[in-house]
Amino acid sequence: MSDKKNSIVIFDDDKTSLSLLTEILGESYTVYSELDGTKCHEIAIKLKPDLILLDIIMPDMSGFDVIKTLKESEETKDIPVIFVTNLTGPDEEDRGLSLGAVDYIKKPFDAKVVKERVSAQMKIIKQR
Repeated sequence: MSDKKNSIVIFDDDKTSLSLLTEILGESYTVYSELDGTKCHEIAIKLKPDLILLDIIMPDMSGFDVIKTLKESEETKDIPVIFVTNLTGPDEEDRGLSLGAVDYIKKPFDAKVVKERVSAQMKIIKQR
């Protein structure tokens, strides 16, 4: 059995959120973080992560726009995306899921919820 950790790339323009998520997930996964969502497609191709955590509200390109780009690309369309957001309305959640997100993590973070949602996606990935 391989000791290779699954990898996650986190895109969030908030340094505090990046730090918290890295701290929560860093022990179990290889975690990369990026402040600029416009680089998401390029970085996803380069790193080929198992999972992407993506903030919805970012200054230059919304998470909704980013996921559209990811899902339209042959190289990144199969990478699962979990949205990370403080938006709480069902319209945003429905929109994100319809664009291809596999789950949502609400801010402020609950470490146990973050770990469980990410773990559930990693189990699905291993079953493929």
